Amino acid sequence: MTQRAEFAAVRDRLAVEDLVTAYAVALDDGDWAAYHGLFTADGRADYRSAGGIEGDAGRVAAWLAESLAGFAMRQHLIVNRLVRFGVLEHDAGDTARVRADYLSPMRLAGTTGSAAPDLVCGGRYDFGLLRTPDGWRLREVVVHEKWRRLPAGEPGTA
Repeated sequence: MTQRAEFAAVRDRLAVEDLVTAYAVALDDGDWAAYHGLFTADGRADYRSAGGIEGDAGRVAAWLAESLAGFAMRQHLIVNRLVRFGVLEHDAGDTARVRADYLSPMRLAGTTGSAAPDLVCGGRYDFGLLRTPDGWRLREVVVHEKWRRLPAGEPGTA
């Protein structure tokens, strides 16, 4: 691999990492316009494993806005990112797949007392990305929730 190719690969990896981070920040800040803007025009998200919906990015952004409104604090930590670049129509590097684990503590609005989160969940994201004229964008996000700790006294808590 030449230095130019190595530089391009590093630049793409950093851009993909930035996109995944921007996704987490948009979720945590409740910036649904920014969330929607991270996707391609045909981008889709699937939150069914976490009790949510699957659909186009605009529909999912509206659902997230409603579903997460009751949480005053959200913090999506996306770690252990495994990035793989692919080929689209014989042009190397046009696609990327990211598999990453997440931990998401959330605090209910109006909760008093302990500063501990009221709900914590964790699992894995599968991101499908596409290089566009405007840079890397999400084409697909699939959430695989593996566990959830609910507030004390809620059904399903220990």
